[in-house]
Amino acid sequence: MIIYEDNDIYIEKEESEIPWLKIFTKEPYKELGDLPKELRSKLWNIYDVVEYEMKKYYHPKKINMASFANMLPRVHIHVMARFENDSYFPNPMWGEKLREANLDLPDENEFFKRVVKAIRQN
Repeated sequence: MIIYEDNDIYIEKEESEIPWLKIFTKEPYKELGDLPKELRSKLWNIYDVVEYEMKKYYHPKKINMASFANMLPRVHIHVMARFENDSYFPNPMWGEKLREANLDLPDENEFFKRVVKAIRQN
């Protein structure tokens, strides 16, 4: 599900028990260093907004950020709110599941609206 899109970037929700967004460049650049400097700055500004809004809205224990791009060889950044009682914590979300979690999180649609509003105001 895409929650934000402009001419250069789009943000997609990853299906997960935790709040998890992925920020993509529309052009399929292979490495961050391949992005034009202006687009790289825009990508990091959007990352900053997403991280800030995620911390403010969900109050996680930690924010995880990843950009492996081994399976999908194009620039994208994962932004994940982590909680001590999520199924994998402290492992990465791609790691070994440690428990069954039942997180009681606020409405994600409200979070998406906040992210979009903050990006447009930035």
